[in-house]
Amino acid sequence: MRLHPSVLLATLAVLSVTAPGCRKAQAQGAHCLRVTDGWGPDGTVPFTIDVVAEGLEVPWGIAFLPGGDALVTERPGRVRLLRGGVLQAQPVATVPIASSSEGGLLGIAAHPGFASNRQFYLYVTTEAGGAPENRVERWTLSEDHASATFERVIFGGIPSATFHDGGRLRFGPDGMLYVGTGDAREPSQAQNAQSPSGKLLRLTPDGQVPADNPFPGSPVFLLGLRNTQGWDWKDRDTLYVTDHGPSGELMRRAHDEVNLARAGDNLGWPDIYSCEAREGLVTPSLTFSEAMPPGGAALYTGDAISEWKGSLLVGTLGSHHLHRVVFDAEAPRQVVKHEVYLRDTHGRLRDVLMGPDGHLYVTTSNCDGRGECGPRKDRILRLRR
Repeated sequence: MRLHPSVLLATLAVLSVTAPGCRKAQAQGAHCLRVTDGWGPDGTVPFTIDVVAEGLEVPWGIAFLPGGDALVTERPGRVRLLRGGVLQAQPVATVPIASSSEGGLLGIAAHPGFASNRQFYLYVTTEAGGAPENRVERWTLSEDHASATFERVIFGGIPSATFHDGGRLRFGPDGMLYVGTGDAREPSQAQNAQSPSGKLLRLTPDGQVPADNPFPGSPVFLLGLRNTQGWDWKDRDTLYVTDHGPSGELMRRAHDEVNLARAGDNLGWPDIYSCEAREGLVTPSLTFSEAMPPGGAALYTGDAISEWKGSLLVGTLGSHHLHRVVFDAEAPRQVVKHEVYLRDTHGRLRDVLMGPDGHLYVTTSNCDGRGECGPRKDRILRLRR
């Protein structure tokens, strides 16, 4: 197998600083907690689980709408409508997608002004000029919410690959659209400020570069990511960001991450690994010696499960659980507690987000070829007291 030159160069660079006997040990971040045995203790906070919907096929993202409806993406290319808690039989839209193991119809986000313009956004792996790419599209939902119309591509040209396509969309408290991308199996591109791969991008709702982005004229908000699918805002200027650790490339495995980040930060992939520290790069707050990897993430802002308030809840795929992370209020990079819920009870967990009703919602991902789909297929769960 011939390696792409950029991958070969990145591999040689990593070997030059990480091969045993070839360097001094990397400095370790003092705040970084590395879990070396399993995932952590089982949590003890009680709650109730409601099955909101089932019969879905890889529900990758949810967009809650004013008035109580919600749109759900299915990775094979369907946008579905939840109305009154009931999944409607007919798709709102069917979106053409390119063949890809981890790509397809992925993230979704409703425009902050949806009540007046009915616009929503999709992250799609599709064919463009005969080659697959990831792109962000804007659509308009019909007045009765039964159908949707494609408007335009607001940001295209995001590299696609069989794996590492990113895909999460979220509107931030600043009204800007944040787009998580993967490195598309080219690790070095996560450090290339000119490439949208391996980044968290920040765009206006029209797809323009905001004037106050950290790199003038660039959509890049964070760089050095491998394949993020989850983040949420601690406050207007601070995010908690999850990222997938390596699965063999650059002679590394596991060490999925939870990071605290601010505008312009470099989260280090592929230059640092695990709890390593290097000037100018963000060392994770939490990492694991075994592979999770993480799906969506949300800070719990509701009152129903009061013990969780302010905690980060992370869905995990291969490890089949919901992870709760508690940070130090005075030192927000420092983890003071972490624990496991839903251990091996609902399989692979993909999206995690707070609903407008103050409850946490979680989607399963058991029909993605890596889990046990079963006759009831994938589900949307609501966690409440």
